Amino acid sequence: MEIGIDSFAAAMFNDTPDKAARNVNVMAQLLERIEQADQAGLDVFGIGEHHRKEFLDSAPAMILAAAAARTKHIRLTSAVTVLSAADPVRVFQNFATLDLISNGRAEIVAGRGSFVEAYPLFGYKLEDYDPLFAEKLDMLIKIRDNETITWSGKYRAPLHNQSIYPRPVQSSLPIWLGVGGTPQSFIRAGVLGLPLMVAIIGGETHRFRPLIDLYKEAGAKAGHPEDRLKVGLHSLGYVGSTSQEATNDFFPGYAEVFTKIGRERGWAPVTRAQYDAQTGPTGALIVGSPDEVAEKILRHSEALGGVSRVTFQMDNAALPQEKILKSIGLIGERVIPQLR
Repeated sequence: MEIGIDSFAAAMFNDTPDKAARNVNVMAQLLERIEQADQAGLDVFGIGEHHRKEFLDSAPAMILAAAAARTKHIRLTSAVTVLSAADPVRVFQNFATLDLISNGRAEIVAGRGSFVEAYPLFGYKLEDYDPLFAEKLDMLIKIRDNETITWSGKYRAPLHNQSIYPRPVQSSLPIWLGVGGTPQSFIRAGVLGLPLMVAIIGGETHRFRPLIDLYKEAGAKAGHPEDRLKVGLHSLGYVGSTSQEATNDFFPGYAEVFTKIGRERGWAPVTRAQYDAQTGPTGALIVGSPDEVAEKILRHSEALGGVSRVTFQMDNAALPQEKILKSIGLIGERVIPQLR
């Protein structure tokens, strides 16, 4: 099982009169965390993509390239690339270039995104949300698998016997499909034989098992070997020295973030009782002491029928840098050895 961190380069809690200086500091701290994850023996670090003032990850490939120059072993991925609002040619070129800089450590997690700002920003209609993604995913896979392609679709100008460069170090640049809770998305990943990255940020993790079964059934019907149908789990998480330290540290920022998002989406404010339920044995949040976190990851993996990768998202919880670095260290020193 691979263990990693995902980040959205959150800047929402760093209010200072000098926003430029604040944002420079946020980026510096993010790169320090990626270096720490590499040195601590974590397997993967992912950068999201948003186009909002609260996050600085609108150009994730650039952040990952900076990280590639400062790390040696850790795999570097998007989390996720909002492919519906992007040009697949440029996505491939960016990540193929990242693969060259990192000597074969680049990956893409492609998805539709949980926010919608990218669609009007890049001139797309939100009502085309799914067909845009399906068409662009098809194009991205064809580019990945063929140096020269001929392709046509509805939402982009066609390509006629067009070669696309650079080519990556890896013979097949890994493309994961990032999904939420839509059954069709799970089926699509299975039909295409793509590894699946499931974002579970609330509720009880085991409830996603029927959707993962759909994924594996679709993959088997399409003739893909079982070892190709990998499942990854992305969840909010944080490791502290003790259970009480971890849950108390993580709650204030978690509550503020999800209360703010909730106002946009019509959700009720987050309460401590709800949070405590989410950090319980079957809840989605992977928060606790190293022993508790290792046990919960194994429990989630068993409930979902086997998980190949788990990534923590911890830096949207207003935690100070020293606590995040300590948590990453605990994951490397005390969580990963238990899982292996």
